[in-house]
Amino acid sequence: MILPFLVALSAATAAPLDDAAIRSQLEEAQRAGAAGRLDQARLMISKAIAAGASEVDADRAIGNVAFDARKFAEALAAYQQVLTVTPKDSRILERAGISAIEIGDRKLASELIGRAVESPAATWRAWNARGAVADYDRDWPQADAAYGKAGALAPDRSEVANNRGWSLILRGDWASAVSLFERAARAAPRNERIANNLQLAQSALAAELPRRQAGESDRDWAARLNDAGVAAQLLGDRKRAIAAFTQALEASGSWYERAANNLEGASGR
Repeated sequence: MILPFLVALSAATAAPLDDAAIRSQLEEAQRAGAAGRLDQARLMISKAIAAGASEVDADRAIGNVAFDARKFAEALAAYQQVLTVTPKDSRILERAGISAIEIGDRKLASELIGRAVESPAATWRAWNARGAVADYDRDWPQADAAYGKAGALAPDRSEVANNRGWSLILRGDWASAVSLFERAARAAPRNERIANNLQLAQSALAAELPRRQAGESDRDWAARLNDAGVAAQLLGDRKRAIAAFTQALEASGSWYERAANNLEGASGR
């Protein structure tokens, strides 16, 4: 299945190329896509198709370009076509499974990632994704085993420490989660998602609510207070949760529905 946006382009005439030249062009297209040059990547793939690239090679390149562009539905469609020809390709299974996670298809993600980690060539990314799938299913032993494999393969990756930390939060182990988020933050100090997770875990254990940061907008401040309230509620600290949700409402400058709903639930109304 060569995706429609390339079909018209590939209809243009092109000088025949040998297999090595076609493979080289597809590899270069994928490098262009990874660098964010999507139009160039698509044009190069279309030329490779016109020059005689096989459908499976073209679909693999299309999938990789879409994956790097975070167009996960498009990537998954292309990868599924590749897997009809090479069903045990661990790299494609990994990326297809991650794409399925990103679009919210948990059943398909579990199947694809499960097949990916059956391969001796499975990477830390595949095992990290396996841990995430296990977290969705609340299968903590399998999550621990998967994150353990991922960590052994890539001990310095922030993604693994971050996911393990979130897995522990789901189980209510905030103290252990903090140390993992701290490790992730050291490895990726500019990652906003990791920083937010660390702050959430720290606020859950802190004696007081998080303070407003310099230059922080009303909306962002309200969102952080709301998250602190959620954390307190999960810990069973009803008084602190109500305080956080109330402050979130006051800080927002407008009716903040998310905090309002949480406050209602925490107050037992």
